[in-house]
Amino acid sequence: MPLLALAALFLFAGCSCSEGYKARVEKPEKARRIANISFKREFNDMNDTHLAAARSIGVAAHDIENVLENEIIEKLELIDDYEAYEVDKLTHSVPYLVPRASELLSEIGRSFQDSLVAHHLPPYKVIVSSVLRTGKHVKMLGKRNINASKNSAHCYATTFDITYKRFHQLSSDEASQGKLKAVLGEVLRDLKKQGRCYVKHEVKQACFHITAR
Repeated sequence: MPLLALAALFLFAGCSCSEGYKARVEKPEKARRIANISFKREFNDMNDTHLAAARSIGVAAHDIENVLENEIIEKLELIDDYEAYEVDKLTHSVPYLVPRASELLSEIGRSFQDSLVAHHLPPYKVIVSSVLRTGKHVKMLGKRNINASKNSAHCYATTFDITYKRFHQLSSDEASQGKLKAVLGEVLRDLKKQGRCYVKHEVKQACFHITAR
């Protein structure tokens, strides 16, 4: 084979190999399969379990009229990691948690966003629908359910609710509520297995009721 033709052959082969390698590198990874989770079975930690954990690491905010008027505020953190989550308009709670619970909430929000990327889903943020209940909130809720108000882990600044019916959309692309709930369920399942929290799947309130451990 003439030297010129041989050189051309090597040049062609080199270009093909280079282009093939580049295509493999730039090709996005395959979307991760969303786990099929039984929410009722996986997230069934009952109220007594949540309460025991809340009393061990939290503060008894139901003993005061308003958390902002008491030195208890010094033990709490304002939840304001708005890159990780959105806080709903709160009517029966205030946006404060003990540091351990605040850290857990931020981790849930960020892990949820990372998981959406892994599943090739558009970006969303979780929405926090209920946080700390003070004495004022206990009285308000007591008019509806006199038995449940004082026996809630929400009164110890260790517990928050994340709605699974609504998510904060961050782009024009959309994902179904079912897929978003399933991805959030994956995140909560992993944290629960790590011993980081207790979780109850609430049907009536359409939320995950989460208590830090």
